[in-house]
Amino acid sequence: MKRTATVLLTALAPVSWGTTYAVTTQFLPAGRPLFTALARALPAGLLLLAVARVLPRGAWWWKSVVLGVLNIGAFFPLLFLSAYRLPGGMAAVVGSVGPLVVVGLSALLLGQRPTGRALLGGVVAVFGVGLVVLKAAGALDPVGVLAALASAASMSTGTVLTKKWGRPDGVGPLALTGWQLTAGGLLIAPLALLVEGAPPALDARALGGYLYLALANTAVAYWLWFRGIGRLTATQVTFLGPLSPLTAAAVGWAALGQALTPVQLAGMALAFGATVAGQAGKPARAQSFSSAEVNRRKDSMDLTGVPL
Repeated sequence: MKRTATVLLTALAPVSWGTTYAVTTQFLPAGRPLFTALARALPAGLLLLAVARVLPRGAWWWKSVVLGVLNIGAFFPLLFLSAYRLPGGMAAVVGSVGPLVVVGLSALLLGQRPTGRALLGGVVAVFGVGLVVLKAAGALDPVGVLAALASAASMSTGTVLTKKWGRPDGVGPLALTGWQLTAGGLLIAPLALLVEGAPPALDARALGGYLYLALANTAVAYWLWFRGIGRLTATQVTFLGPLSPLTAAAVGWAALGQALTPVQLAGMALAFGATVAGQAGKPARAQSFSSAEVNRRKDSMDLTGVPL
C-alpha cells in the first residue's frame, strides 16, 4: 500500500505537466519560451528555498548546478519550444522516449541491469511515438520534434543522476527541488534577456497562467517527482512519464477541440501500457544518507561532510 501511494503521488507530477502545453498555448504570450521557462522555474525555486531554509554545502553546490541544468535549465526552454511549435499531445508523446533513455543510463551509471520488461516497455513507448509522428508527419515541425526529444533526454539524464547522487544527510526533497529550480532559473535568466529581450506585458490571463505553472505545475509537481525518485527506481519513476502525453491528449481533446485519429489513440494506449508495465520491480530505498552511511563514506567526503 505504501509503495502504491508513492507511485500515485509521484504520478501527479507528469499528470500536472501534461497540462503545460494547453496553458502555454491558451494563456501565455506567444513566442516567449525562454521567459516562460524563467517565470516557471525561478519563482518556484526561490519559494522552496525560503520554505526549506537549507543551502547546498561542499560538492552539492556543483551537483545542484548540474541537476539544475539537466532537469530545469535545459529541459524547460526545450519543453516550451516544443510546446510552441507542436500540438500539445504531440509534443508530450514525442517526449515519451524518456524511459528508454533512462533504462540505458541506469545500466551505465547505476549498474542496474535492464530487465526484459523495462526494455520492452521502452521499445513500446518509442513505437507508440512512431505511430503518432508518422501519421501526422506532414504537419510536424522538425525543430519542435527535436526540441521535444532533447528535452526528454535532458530530463532522463537528470533523473538518473538524481538517483545516483541521492541527497545529503538531513536534506529533504523540498530543499533539493529548490536548489535545482533556482540554479536552473538563474541559468535561464540571462539567456532569456539576450534572446527575447525585456519581459512582455502581461494581462490577468497570462499572470494566472504563470502563477499556475510556478506553483502547482512546478513547485509542487517537482517536489513530488524528486520525492518519488528517492523511493522508487529511476526506471519506475520515468515510466510514469507517459502519463503526461495522455493528460495532454485528454486536455487537447476535451478543452481545445483537437481531434485524435485511431492511430494516435493506439499510440496513447501503448504509452499507457508502458507506464503500467514500468511499475513492476522492487521498490528502491530512499537515497538520503543516514549517519551510519556517512561514517562508512568518510574516505569519499569533502571537508564539509557532504558525500562527493
